[in-house]
Amino acid sequence: MPNTAHGSCLCGAVRFSAQLPSKWVVHCHCTRCQRAHGAAFVTWVGFDEAQVQINDAQHAWRWFRTPQYASQRGFCSHCGSPMFFQSEREAGELHIARALFNTPIDRTPEAHIHHDSRVDWMQIDSHLPIESDRIKASGCILVF
Repeated sequence: MPNTAHGSCLCGAVRFSAQLPSKWVVHCHCTRCQRAHGAAFVTWVGFDEAQVQINDAQHAWRWFRTPQYASQRGFCSHCGSPMFFQSEREAGELHIARALFNTPIDRTPEAHIHHDSRVDWMQIDSHLPIESDRIKASGCILVF
């Protein structure tokens, strides 16, 4: 397996490379992730921020800050792809949406988090550990 994983947004304006190993991979079911991605859950890959290099030659990368949750979400302003998540609670980490990688990464999903916030219209039939909401309305706070 290579030491670096690569990916991009839908239009390719924002590209990234991440030095492996990753810290973790989880399926997040918090309502903030559901709304930000328009999906039942988001699969995040966690890295130390120093492991990730972002190439934004077209100046398309933007942050949507949510001070009430002490977090921010990175997206491409050209195609709208939600890409990154950062939180003061996990200072120094950068979470990258798993679906954006176009090369292999070093691990598969390890758990479902914020399971109490899951949608009721999708059945989760999984062998992975299930974590309940530890902090209500926290917005994708990971506690490992």
